[in-house]
Amino acid sequence: MRRPGVAAAGAAAYIATLLWVDRGVGYPTQLALGAVTWLVLAVALVRLPAARRAQTLGVVAFATVGEVTGSLIWGVYSYRLHNLPLFIPPAHGLVYLAGLSLSLTSLAQRRARSLVVVAGTSATAWCLLGLTVLPRRDVAGAFGVPLLLAFLWLSRNRAIYAGVFLVVGALELYGTAIGTWRWAADLPGTGIPDGNPPSGVASGYVWFDVMAMLCAPLLLRLGSAIAAAALPAREAAPAREPAA
Repeated sequence: MRRPGVAAAGAAAYIATLLWVDRGVGYPTQLALGAVTWLVLAVALVRLPAARRAQTLGVVAFATVGEVTGSLIWGVYSYRLHNLPLFIPPAHGLVYLAGLSLSLTSLAQRRARSLVVVAGTSATAWCLLGLTVLPRRDVAGAFGVPLLLAFLWLSRNRAIYAGVFLVVGALELYGTAIGTWRWAADLPGTGIPDGNPPSGVASGYVWFDVMAMLCAPLLLRLGSAIAAAALPAREAAPAREPAA
């Protein structure tokens, strides 16, 4: 990734524009936005190393499972049209790439510890404000913040998680402000007050990243094994005789 700052800004700007456009369109246009976003993600993946591509696609897979569970099944939050927009799964991949790119900028590389401190301090302050002075009491979100802080403190990928948190936090505040989605006032079935957005929402994204990073080497080995198994089969296939 030669110019990570440009990549981070470009991904964040695209997602912000996407959410702004989606706030007033119907379902057919939303499908078109989804198709364009999948294309944007595919283009972004082309120049990445295989390991990063596997991680990004892993994030998309795990995040999609989380979206279906959290939104469509549990109803913790809902999108404007009460569906799962087609652009959401690839947008998760772009969010991950934006956070990753942010962590790879020269400033972040020189000030990695500062980046982590900013993320951790921001998450803690958000959590405390949600428990005390914000209009909606955010108890549910507070449960996720310690998990996020643990990742920021203990993981060797803490700079990536810090970058993802900052991108996710900004986009969550933006997306809920313009009405693209909204969080339920209470966690359904529990009565636990929840923020809009909750302070601990970024911990879910970090969990997607953790799972994707763990699974990426396995996916790469599986892909290599499949390619290696297919190669002898192609070599053993008899060549066609020329037509008479």
